[in-house]
Amino acid sequence: MKNVEKIQEVLAEVQGDVEKFTNGNKAAGTRIRKAMQEIKSLAQTVRTEVQTIKNVSAKNFYQKITWLL
Repeated sequence: MKNVEKIQEVLAEVQGDVEKFTNGNKAAGTRIRKAMQEIKSLAQTVRTEVQTIKNVSAKNFYQKITWLL
């Protein structure tokens, strides 16, 4: 999934800012919050995609079971 890879990329990119923030750089905190908001959005997209795939799979499964009965 592209979005999971994107989440990993954003986390890797923000790692430096986490270190800067812990050393007192307040601007880095703003960048961290922005990155976390992007991750939140991407995570919601992943959840929606997974649920859609799950629902389609369940629907197909139940159709096959009904056909067998």
